[in-house]
Amino acid sequence: MFFKTVEESIELCDGQKDSYSTDPLLPSTPTQRTFDYVLVAHVVNDDTDQKAQRQRAFIQQLEKKKISVTRIVHDDKVFFGLRAPSEMFEDYQYLLKVSDSCNWCGDERGSVTQATRIRMVNFILQHTYINTGENLEELLMKHVFETMFCLHERKKQKDLKKKWARWSGLFTEQPFNDIKCYFGEKVALYYLWLGWYTKLLVPAAALGVLVFLYGLAFFNTNPLITEVCQSDIIMCPRCDKRCTVWQLSETCTYAKVSHLFDNEGTVAFAMFMAIWATLFLELWKRQRARHVSQWKVYDWCEEEFRHSYLRSTLVLILVTLMLMLIIGLAHALVVFRVVAAPLMSEGKWDFIKDHANIVAVILGAVLHYLTIQIMTRVNRWVSLKLCDIEKTNSFAATERSFTVKMFTFQFFTLFSSLFYVAFFLGRINGHPGNYVRIAGWRLEECHPSGCLTDLFIQMAVIMLLKQTLNNIFEFTGPWLKNSLSRNHAKKLERKCGHCYRKACRDEQGRVEPCDICKLRDWLRNYHLANTDAFSLFNEYLEMVVQFSFTTIFVAAFPLAPLLALINNIFEIRLDAIKMVRLERRLVPWKTNDIGVWTKVLEVIGVLAVIANGLVIGITSDFIPRLVYRYLYGPCTNGSTQTHCMQGYINDTLSTAFMTHQAIKKDFGLEQMVLNGFNVTQCSYRDYRSDEDYALTSQFWLVLAVRFAFVILFEHVVVVCKFIVAWFVPDNPTQVKNDRMHDKLARLKEEIREMKRSKSTEV
Repeated sequence: MFFKTVEESIELCDGQKDSYSTDPLLPSTPTQRTFDYVLVAHVVNDDTDQKAQRQRAFIQQLEKKKISVTRIVHDDKVFFGLRAPSEMFEDYQYLLKVSDSCNWCGDERGSVTQATRIRMVNFILQHTYINTGENLEELLMKHVFETMFCLHERKKQKDLKKKWARWSGLFTEQPFNDIKCYFGEKVALYYLWLGWYTKLLVPAAALGVLVFLYGLAFFNTNPLITEVCQSDIIMCPRCDKRCTVWQLSETCTYAKVSHLFDNEGTVAFAMFMAIWATLFLELWKRQRARHVSQWKVYDWCEEEFRHSYLRSTLVLILVTLMLMLIIGLAHALVVFRVVAAPLMSEGKWDFIKDHANIVAVILGAVLHYLTIQIMTRVNRWVSLKLCDIEKTNSFAATERSFTVKMFTFQFFTLFSSLFYVAFFLGRINGHPGNYVRIAGWRLEECHPSGCLTDLFIQMAVIMLLKQTLNNIFEFTGPWLKNSLSRNHAKKLERKCGHCYRKACRDEQGRVEPCDICKLRDWLRNYHLANTDAFSLFNEYLEMVVQFSFTTIFVAAFPLAPLLALINNIFEIRLDAIKMVRLERRLVPWKTNDIGVWTKVLEVIGVLAVIANGLVIGITSDFIPRLVYRYLYGPCTNGSTQTHCMQGYINDTLSTAFMTHQAIKKDFGLEQMVLNGFNVTQCSYRDYRSDEDYALTSQFWLVLAVRFAFVILFEHVVVVCKFIVAWFVPDNPTQVKNDRMHDKLARLKEEIREMKRSKSTEV
């Protein structure tokens, strides 16, 4: 036959009918009976206590729903093992069969997997209320119950450890079908997305390294570097009163570093990364479609809607206030940098005095990282409170709302300071005789070699600290908890040895462990690190923030994709080991997409085009160098004796004379001393006239070319993005054909069942 039969097309996660099969024609395999969920509470000896009464009331409500409850007391804890009856899952299978949204997901026939049982029992637990109107979530908040968790399946857990959750498997393929069967489609799609993102980072990282090597190749021979390193130009003081004039040649190393990340190759790389972001998303949609079609959840839908204009308006006002607070913190970081540089320039250590600006930038980046860590917790709390105000009527809606708010807050927390460095640093500080000040402190200036290095330092420090320290804390926390609590479970390890004898099997031949073995298994899971509904959200947020760093300001840091690639190779296994070995089992949710994160990634792709265009056009020296080469440099007059960029650094500098009254107010005589000699003039980075300090025509020409480049760059890249999006369809033709085949096979099966039922009636 061209089409497969129903039985052939459904691939069970277990590979066989398990002991919960509803099909009476199949023999039952002797397997150990497991529990669907475990509730844990503190032992309360006083029966009149409110907590004890609520515990009993909740358990009684579960028993009314035919949930069997096994109660075991251990020390000061009481464990309730919950197991749902098979009849409940027969109803579930029937509902799936008649539902159009199930896309013939495979659960409507044959056995019910443990993942499905856990998901259904979790739903029952969340929607069970006692006579006071309280549900389990409220009882947990009031400490009536301590915690709840579903159990790991030892055999499947061992298989996942062997195939996937091990450090030796860094470069092996991930078993997505096994992950889906054990953790559900939601977790499987996360690892599918992360694996695809990591693969697509390979060409981006390779090109970024080539751009870096291109800058490194001219590290010592570039005429701009030579001009700085051999210069005798005297620069104006960097700050008021404490700073003195200095020689441009002192910043030779800084000029070399600047050229590594601010060269001609950066433009092409930024364009590539903007198109790469779109290509990645379009190819991801195809990859997702293949797998969700294979998993039979292509049309799975859990959408619920509720909208209140009053609540939405209130939430919007509160979000705006929160964003203003975050931007205010970014301004505080700016003030820190403004104050720190002059204070360090008069310090005791010569190294810090000589490199006060760079040290201030690095300290500002470290302080920014600490601010991110603190604000992450604040942002989470605020986002949850705002979701409570909205009163969404489903977990999916709450998760979507929380994701949008949390990411927005995190984005502003992470990038507000970077946007200042990229687009405002050195452009609003004024000039000698008319400096802009904050509380009496002069705003910081850019280096004569450009502002891009400051952005690079800021990004490198934050990205390295965030990725390295976050991974260390993310792994060591659950690992230490697991190591310290492992001894509790070992106390019961050898107390029982008869659980696999025939006497311990029930009428179907399944093993019913004794209380000691049950408790041992429950304690093993109890002592693992806790997980909740937002555990997977944390992983997505970490990776999407990294994606933002990799794309939005990649023009300033071409090595960002390489760092992201290295991090992700380890991140996949770290998350796998954490989920399989160190954490309690996540509820295996069904879904067919990564949710609102797709929209977030699309927004980041658009921001990447805008930001990289502005970084190249406004922040970098690419445009000024271009204008100088073709309009002001030696080659303009047809000279071939010198390099076309010879004299560029001097061309970007203006001169301040001490004979000007306004200059005398900004610079004291003690500041205009270099190596014991008095200096009557100094240079600063700007296009200004030496007579009246007005902006020159070259400044306006460079500015016009900058804006023209930004507009051209963004239009070209946007057109390329649209072409890529159009050229790569979201759904492969094979997926469409497979879905049609599945529907036809389902119709044939329903017709056969209808004929069988009619023949039976006759």
